[in-house]
Amino acid sequence: MRAFLPAPMNASLAERLRGCCGALAGLVVTGLACTWLAGSAGLPPVLIAPLGASAVLLFAVPASPLAQPWSIIGGNTVSALVGVTCAHWIAEPLLAAPLAAALAIGAMFTLRCLHPPGGAIALTTVLGGPAVTAAGYHFAFSPVALNSLVLMFAALAYNNATRRAYPHRQQAAPRHPHQTADLQPTERLGLQARDLDAALRQHDEILDVSREDLENLVQQAEMHAYRRRFGEITCADIMSRDVVAVRPGTPLAQAWRLLRRHDIRALPVVDADGRVAGMVSDADMMKSPELNPYDGLRTRLRHLIHGLPRVRAARQPKLVAQVMPPAVRVVAEDTHVAQLVPLMADQGLRHVPVVDAQRRLRGIIAQSDLIAALYRGSLMEREEENNQAA
Repeated sequence: MRAFLPAPMNASLAERLRGCCGALAGLVVTGLACTWLAGSAGLPPVLIAPLGASAVLLFAVPASPLAQPWSIIGGNTVSALVGVTCAHWIAEPLLAAPLAAALAIGAMFTLRCLHPPGGAIALTTVLGGPAVTAAGYHFAFSPVALNSLVLMFAALAYNNATRRAYPHRQQAAPRHPHQTADLQPTERLGLQARDLDAALRQHDEILDVSREDLENLVQQAEMHAYRRRFGEITCADIMSRDVVAVRPGTPLAQAWRLLRRHDIRALPVVDADGRVAGMVSDADMMKSPELNPYDGLRTRLRHLIHGLPRVRAARQPKLVAQVMPPAVRVVAEDTHVAQLVPLMADQGLRHVPVVDAQRRLRGIIAQSDLIAALYRGSLMEREEENNQAA
């Protein structure tokens, strides 16, 4: 009997109110828009009942694969077409209605637009009465497709206005920084993508969550488990505080001398208020054509053509701002070191600036700092296990 009890709801009160208000706004906008459009075409104003179920998906669980734009538009429309066809060829409603729902599900599976309200729309086209029957295939486009399209645009505007990404973006597989066939460093010992794929095939059941979201949830769970095992080691605990930094207007020659003098590989770039504006490394400096001697023949010819003193002086970058990357990844002082692992291991970052709430530079963490922290945490964990065993 415990299986009949409702599962605990993890959504916060704010998230629940956001879904309720979104459904209200979306259905009001859809009703008014479709009434105006249908009225201007001389048709009776219609807002189909199954759209309420679509509103639940689009506004309460917008990340669901069943709530994406193609799911609602394609799922509702193809279900209506199937229902009209069954109602036209099968005179007995008690046979036509179940067959319409079953065929609609099969069609949605085939077209990859599974949308639960589509089953209700298939039944509506068969059991909706003389007005629906008289509309025939026109019912599938107005009001079904029209209602679905307007509600989808309402969800698009509302969800993004309330900071919920919609449509839910599928994350591309992270690109290996070294462009080799090896797995990402964080995947070599822990859960791998092929493990998740094998588990999903073994489960052999439709889940109302995308594969990418499921993988992210597993990774976040691993992060929480790591924090529980190794304690609260934050970036402030392991960062270097005496940081050598430069300004965007610092000459490249001076920045290069700082790298060599302090035997480091990168320099944070800060503005006049001490806020991090970027990072510049020895590799960034070597990307300049005038500084990189290992370019192809075309680049060498361009160097030869631009070899005149005036042209060379005009084209050669002279300031840090001219070679530093346009974006920089920073972390807060209270960030757990576990969150640095995918940044440095998978994304290939060698240095990460640590900032305060105003984005002012507080320190910097190198790969060697992270390795030392993980090593120390592992020793502490093993020592604790030995003490418990004793």
